[in-house]
Amino acid sequence: MTEATDSALEAKEKDRRAAIVIAILALFLALSEAGAKKADHISTEKNIESSDLFNFYQAKKIRSTIVETAAQTLESQMPGVSDPKAHDALEKQVADFKTKAAEFEHDPKKPEDSLDAIQDRANEAGDARELANRQLEHYELGSGAVQIAIVLASAAIITGVGALMWFSVALGAVGVILMTLGFFAPTLISFIG
Repeated sequence: MTEATDSALEAKEKDRRAAIVIAILALFLALSEAGAKKADHISTEKNIESSDLFNFYQAKKIRSTIVETAAQTLESQMPGVSDPKAHDALEKQVADFKTKAAEFEHDPKKPEDSLDAIQDRANEAGDARELANRQLEHYELGSGAVQIAIVLASAAIITGVGALMWFSVALGAVGVILMTLGFFAPTLISFIG
């Protein structure tokens, strides 16, 4: 009878340890899923920001090109104008167009809206999006590993196969490492993302 009681107590203790492992894995799974959700949100936000900035850049560049073309058109017409007042008016208009085109390139009132500054901001947003995408990949792979680890730990309880529990712990550790890399160093491993 003592042997049966000892065996039952040992099985209960193994189940308790397995339940603790599953609880810890579930905690890391929740953290990984929260990290993935945040990274996905940041990726979407930065993608929209980058797209908006590139659209703004293109709109300003198109307006600049239109103004430059208008100036060139007027300049080409100037030799055919013989009236001095009309010639002066054309020169003034050409100068105004050139000034306006230069303002599109380097906006004196809002330097952050100069073409180079807009392009730099768009590139920064694009880089932030790519970083968030790399984080997301790490979190998703980590979540997948931890989910499989939870299934293996559950199977270890049902089957009583101890090797499943050890494999579950090892796979859970891989998932936690991936999640940690996603948070601290998403660019460290080049083949992910």
